[in-house]
Amino acid sequence: MVPRRRGRRPWHRTRLFRLTRTAVLAVVLVTAAVRCGGHDAPGAPPGAGRTAAHGSAAGPASAGDAEEGGKGPERAGPPPRPLPRSPATVLRVPSLGIDAPIVPLRLGPDRHLGTPPLDEPGLVGWYAGGPTPGERGAAIAVGHRDTRTGPAVFAGLARVARGATIEARRADGRTAVYTVDRVRVFDKDTFPDKEVYGPTRRPELRVLTCGGLFRRATGYTSNVVVFAHLTATR
Repeated sequence: MVPRRRGRRPWHRTRLFRLTRTAVLAVVLVTAAVRCGGHDAPGAPPGAGRTAAHGSAAGPASAGDAEEGGKGPERAGPPPRPLPRSPATVLRVPSLGIDAPIVPLRLGPDRHLGTPPLDEPGLVGWYAGGPTPGERGAAIAVGHRDTRTGPAVFAGLARVARGATIEARRADGRTAVYTVDRVRVFDKDTFPDKEVYGPTRRPELRVLTCGGLFRRATGYTSNVVVFAHLTATR
């Protein structure tokens, strides 16, 4: 390490310089077409988010649990009954103008969850090994923030508000409606697997995309995670 020199610091070592550089980089990331190489979170284990009803031990609800943790939006009346299994087909986030087809995703050889094809930035991926829409447990949906061609389906995901709804249509024609409890940004190096992928006692949803700063060699530094729980079915 180079020892500090007394006297006035060079411009490139000042806090103002670092703040200016960060602001400029943020503008570049918003306006430039950069690749979001998947959410790259630590891989969910097979059956992630499932409860004892699906063959794994039941665990505590997530920290964003509205009913048990008291941190989610309050809803009058009893919670909806979980739905039986049926694959996801379409994801809608009305407040963000998202209405996207869904493709099934599975774990790769490295046990990391895959992502939708980069050449189809409008697709959302749904973890096929976890709960389907409205089913008990923590379902996982992922999508790109952007690709080399420009913004992708979850470009604005970090802006979704607490209390907003997320709708997941199913192959059987029914729709599971989730309400957003919270939005978090996690550094990929310290991604909280248990908090995001852990089992829950009720139907919940995690929606993930890239976040943080973009580095050409390694991609984005963080993940945006939306935590939501089932509030209606139709």
